[in-house]
Amino acid sequence: MTSLLDAEPAVLVLEDGRVFRGRSYGAVGETFGEAVFTTGMSGYQETITDPSYHRQVVVQTAPHIGNYGVNDDDAESRCIWVAGYVVRDPSRVASNWRSQRSLDDDLRDQGIVGISDVDTRALTRHLRERGAMRVGVFSGAAAARPVEELLDRVLASPEMVGAALADEVSVDTEYVVPALGEKRFTVAAVDLGIKGATPRHMAERGIEVHVLPSTTTPERMLEVGVDGVFFSNGPGDPATADHAVALVTAALEARRPLFGICFGNQVLGRALGFGTYKLRYGHRGINVPVMDRTTGKVEITAQNHGFAVDAPTDRVSDTPYGRVEVSHVCLNDDVVEGLRCLDVPAFSVQYHPEAAAGPHDSAYLFDRFCDVMGAARAQA
Repeated sequence: MTSLLDAEPAVLVLEDGRVFRGRSYGAVGETFGEAVFTTGMSGYQETITDPSYHRQVVVQTAPHIGNYGVNDDDAESRCIWVAGYVVRDPSRVASNWRSQRSLDDDLRDQGIVGISDVDTRALTRHLRERGAMRVGVFSGAAAARPVEELLDRVLASPEMVGAALADEVSVDTEYVVPALGEKRFTVAAVDLGIKGATPRHMAERGIEVHVLPSTTTPERMLEVGVDGVFFSNGPGDPATADHAVALVTAALEARRPLFGICFGNQVLGRALGFGTYKLRYGHRGINVPVMDRTTGKVEITAQNHGFAVDAPTDRVSDTPYGRVEVSHVCLNDDVVEGLRCLDVPAFSVQYHPEAAAGPHDSAYLFDRFCDVMGAARAQA
């Protein structure tokens, strides 16, 4: 483990000119992205390896991070995807029987530029008031340059609105996650930034999962997804996801059972004719309350999204594929958190029922997917 006492000076510069100084954490250099905060006190390894955080600089609101280290089992994808990482008090010791190395070492080895010893409470309040925005993190020699020069570099970096990122995080080739025990269903999962826990949840329920690249064709998707199709979470602006929308449209026209999570919820919304929009600062963390309107139950959910579906929450909507209702809403701000089609076998949620680090209140949605596929098979 690299000594945190030897960390070099670092500076964080927001696009509105606000500056925070600290020490380098992880790799030394410079990075740019969208500054967002997440409220989880644990689960940081899941956060940094979640492809949905691609091109985002994540601020941890919990002050003490890294205390249980990292391991080879809890990563949600093939690498760390965050563009940068911001913590207040990084743990000097990683203490857990499953720990294989420190968080600092993992960040450094994968080239992730971070900053520590930052007043993350003040930074979070700033983002809460001003909204998510572009940011640069600079350490080592880069941090010694004039702030005005660093700000110019931040303002020259790309924005999240209009960013097409799903293809950058998706797999290149298909792979299969076999069902555990007796195989009940076969599903095509379109990888828009899928997390490893998602096919595991389905496999535990007897689903053989064929994970397909985001560039797959409708014909291939329907060929392998004989019982259902799934659209995963992912990064970027859903307004750019025309190919994913075309895949969803093909599934709806074939009346193939469909389940979408996060980005998958947004592309289903677009296929149904709804718009999407960017939230001021988004929902990120593991303590977001959502009501399932179909049951009246309130769930504490894990979330990571900066965009949302613009659909009416007070009535059933008529779409090209029949009636659709908003099935879930966020109790903090009434943002649409789920859609349910009433005339075709399709539903989605904006949050993450697969969250390995918890909470697990909404894992039942994978059972609901099985129920939808079972009902469709019985009617065939």
